[in-house]
Amino acid sequence: MAQSMKIAIVDDEQDMRQSISQWLALSGYDTETFASAEDALKVLGPEYPGIVISDIKMPGMDGMQFLKKLMGSDSALPVIMITGHGDVPMAVEAMRVGAYDFLEKPFDPNRMSDLARKAANARRLTLDNRQLRRELSDGTLIMKKLVGNSPVMERLREDILDLGQADGHVLIDGETGTGKTLVAHALHAVGGRAGKKFVLVSCAAYEEEALARRLFGPMQPDDERLPAMEEARGGTLVLEDIETLSESLQAKLLSAINEQGTPGETRIVAISNMQEAGRTCEDALRPDLFYRLAALRITVPALRMRGEDILTLFTHLSEQFAEEYGCEPPQISAQSAAQILRAPWPGNVRQLINTAERAVLQARRGSGTIASLLISDHEEMQPVMTTEGKPLKEYVEAFERMLIDNTMRRHRGSIAAVMEELCLPRRTLNEKMTKYGLQRADYL
Repeated sequence: MAQSMKIAIVDDEQDMRQSISQWLALSGYDTETFASAEDALKVLGPEYPGIVISDIKMPGMDGMQFLKKLMGSDSALPVIMITGHGDVPMAVEAMRVGAYDFLEKPFDPNRMSDLARKAANARRLTLDNRQLRRELSDGTLIMKKLVGNSPVMERLREDILDLGQADGHVLIDGETGTGKTLVAHALHAVGGRAGKKFVLVSCAAYEEEALARRLFGPMQPDDERLPAMEEARGGTLVLEDIETLSESLQAKLLSAINEQGTPGETRIVAISNMQEAGRTCEDALRPDLFYRLAALRITVPALRMRGEDILTLFTHLSEQFAEEYGCEPPQISAQSAAQILRAPWPGNVRQLINTAERAVLQARRGSGTIASLLISDHEEMQPVMTTEGKPLKEYVEAFERMLIDNTMRRHRGSIAAVMEELCLPRRTLNEKMTKYGLQRADYL
């Protein structure tokens, strides 16, 4: 992880800058050095992809002034301060202002490396969370996360776009692991509330009394948040595991909905995870509350209903995990492709993600096969190709599409390279890409 994170080293002493830089470079970090705080501030912005190590005592702008400038720009930027002997009170003040930690000269290089590693990990988490928040508030980006060209996914995206513009409360149901919370984010992001508050509360995560406070107040003295119904005012309040609400809380929620008059004030998106055989969300909620929440409804399709989307998703996830772990994605044979397509996937997309990661780790070790992972997950499956439940033609077409898609990705849209690797004439490749909805521009 260290390789992709930068470290800005700020010190007016050239020897100190160079020694710190050389030591951290040996640990795999990308370092850049600055002789003054003024020079560093020209480069360090709110989205700086790394951390800062700075001396406190410097001519011109000193370390404390520099730290205050950085904290004013990005309070989550980790800054490690270097102090001289006897400057510990100043270091403590730096920590109060917002420094990540401090090192007292002469310092142990290993201690510095350890601090840098922890700070870099904290910075990575901050930047990842910011990126996730941006994606979850961008309707275009979040809709791209709903991968797939199957009819059920096309219909899901159309439903999200339609209901996103509506104003009624929404009930989202479906099997566990299908991505219901992502759909809730998408509903918010594509509608008129995109720039307003999105508040998510898991009803199953609280005891009844604590949940009542979280939803309706009063909050605990040390909790700076507003009650969720008030916090989400004008925006979207998502209630996960709505079926776990007690009778008394259902009554309170219904009363709160009735008091606000119209859904235009706060839109409630309820998510149901009912798993008990023969029971639905309608069975778990009082009728008047159910019909208020289910004014509009979306059922997220199970993975097994998504056809060759399953194979497309698996290959994309494998590529992402392979990039993360710094290795090649596993090769998917025709046998493995057939197994992936016909597996029951009771855990849906969440299970597919876990299996893709395990397949990448397994391939990195050079052991095992995708088929063996699937058999261990789905004991009823047999390690042979089969046409059970689908015509052979569908398996062949899904595998063929996957091969062309993967090869185009690997060669970044080079038609000549794909033709050579797959031994296909230009006309045949063009026909197959048209058939499978693959466009060269998507790979450039």
